[in-house]
Amino acid sequence: MFLNTIQASEGSRKKAKRVGRGIGCTLGKTCGKGHKGQKARSGGFHKVGFEGGQMPLQRRLPKVGFTSKSAMYSAEVRLSELEKIDLDVIDLQALINLNYVPAFTKKAKVIKSGELTKSIVLKGINVTAGAKLSIEAVGGKVE
Repeated sequence: MFLNTIQASEGSRKKAKRVGRGIGCTLGKTCGKGHKGQKARSGGFHKVGFEGGQMPLQRRLPKVGFTSKSAMYSAEVRLSELEKIDLDVIDLQALINLNYVPAFTKKAKVIKSGELTKSIVLKGINVTAGAKLSIEAVGGKVE
């Protein structure tokens, strides 16, 4: 293979429209741009969403959604992270001390992600249904 023999694959490069070549090709005279107006002129374009000075749709519609303030103070803990903790009774303060959740966390929830092989007791921590079954299956308890 030589650099002078490299070619683009078949169909990867479309041929450009040849405009202004007479009435036989439907792209003659006005070149498919119609008669007059901003879009018919050279350089005649405007920014996306511009409506001729009218208030654009993206500014007319109400803004929806919000960021929950309480989500800032809640955290998730995986079962695989609980597996690494060498405590029998785990509460929110223990998770904060071991840096599994941020210091300003007010509530935590255990989700079923990973495996748990040892028995633990959870106090004052929310648990999903699947995580609760996994904890109780190995002899643990949720209080």
